[in-house]
Amino acid sequence: MEPPPPPEMRIGDRERREVDARLQEALADGMLTLAEYDERAALCWAARTRSDLDALTVDLPEPPPSEPTVALETAAPAAPAAPDSGMLGRAVGGLVTAALIGSGIFVGIQVLSADDGASVFGSKTVNVGSGQQRVEVGMMFGSLRVIVPDDVSVRPSGTVVFGSTNCNEACRTGPNLREVAVEADGAFGSVSIMRQSEFDRAAITDRNRDRDRDRDWDDDSDDDSDDD
Repeated sequence: MEPPPPPEMRIGDRERREVDARLQEALADGMLTLAEYDERAALCWAARTRSDLDALTVDLPEPPPSEPTVALETAAPAAPAAPDSGMLGRAVGGLVTAALIGSGIFVGIQVLSADDGASVFGSKTVNVGSGQQRVEVGMMFGSLRVIVPDDVSVRPSGTVVFGSTNCNEACRTGPNLREVAVEADGAFGSVSIMRQSEFDRAAITDRNRDRDRDRDWDDDSDDDSDDD
C-alpha cells in the first residue's frame, strides 16, 4: 500500500501580494474586467496553498523578464526645463487618487477575507482564544476591539488607511509571555488591541463615568425642580 502524498505546503502574504500584483497588471492591460479582478483578488487573499494561487493566473501570460540595467558613461545631459505647475499638480493628484483607490481595494479585500472577525459600519469585539497563535481581523467605517489573554505579547501587522491601530499594554514584551500575531486591516476607523485585564479596567472606568454622568443629570434635574 503506497503511503499518502505529503500535504501541500501553505503560502503566506508575500506570495499573495505577488499574485495580486499580476492580477492588477492584467486588469490594467484589459485582460480582466473589474468584476473578474474583484472575484480573483478575493480568492487570492483567501488562498492557503500554492495550487489555490496558480488557478487564478493559469489563463494569464507569464510576465516578461526584467531587463538588466547597464550603466553607461555619457556626458551629463542638459538640465530639463521646469515642468508646467498645472501639469505637475494634475500628475501628482492623479498619482494620489490612484494610490487611494488601490489601497482601498486592497484593504477592502483584506477585510472581507479576515478569518477571525470583521466590522463594517459598526463595532465588534473579537476575543482571542488561549491556544491561538495568529489572528486576522478587518474593519471598515467602524471600530474593532481585539481582546487577548494576559499572558500574551502581541506582534501587530496589517494596513489601516485613514484610521489607527492602538496596542499599548498588549504589545509589551516580557518574561513568560507567548507571542501572538494579530493582522488588522481596515479603513476609516480604529482597531484597539487590549489584554483582558486592560479591557476589564476600561469597562469599569466607562461604567463609573456613565454613573457619574447620570448622577449629575439627576442633580441638575432636582435643581431645576427646586427653582420652579
